[in-house]
Amino acid sequence: MKNFVKFLFPILVLGLMVACKNEPKGEKVEAKEAKSAATASAAAKAYAVNTAKSSITWTGTKVGGQHQGTIGISNGSLSVKDGNIQAGKFDIDVNSITVTDLKAGEGKEDLEGHLKAGDFFEVAKHPKGEFVVTKVESVSGDANITHNITGNLTLKGITKSVTLPANVAMAGNLLTAVTPDFKINRTEWGIKYGSGLIGTAKDKIIHDDISLVINLTASAK
Repeated sequence: MKNFVKFLFPILVLGLMVACKNEPKGEKVEAKEAKSAATASAAAKAYAVNTAKSSITWTGTKVGGQHQGTIGISNGSLSVKDGNIQAGKFDIDVNSITVTDLKAGEGKEDLEGHLKAGDFFEVAKHPKGEFVVTKVESVSGDANITHNITGNLTLKGITKSVTLPANVAMAGNLLTAVTPDFKINRTEWGIKYGSGLIGTAKDKIIHDDISLVINLTASAK
């Protein structure tokens, strides 16, 4: 028995290390009740989101594996005063979701089709999501974060308030807003496929948390 325990222990440790290695990256963002949209002052300047240079990067993980990809941003505008975002929104083109860690013929098309189907984002009914700014607060003392941006995130017709750390930078008439990796619990937006919440076998579970990075570029109108 002692020899069996000695043999089993390193396997368990290795399994735990693999599981932890594949946990999604970033700070966990709590989903709360939706709030009222922010309003901009009369002195604020309008910025149009450059959809060609803006996107969302996602990472989904499970024990022993993960996949990455992107989701496009199809429209958006921001109201800015003195380098600070006061209000705004952008549309999330969920139908554009891609898998970037697989090549054609390696399962890329099948996985993208599955992500668009009812098990995940159900794009036939919900082709778009959106993020609407409700509050922006300046942050000091962090070289990588300048603001906390609170907004209503809508996916699959479900809207929740989230607060995202972001680095907002101005260069002439150009604004960029980039978040570090952050995590949301996908089940809060009705995406439950592969979740332990619905009794998925432990070796088949897809983590409820998904890691996201939002990268926005906008130009003054």
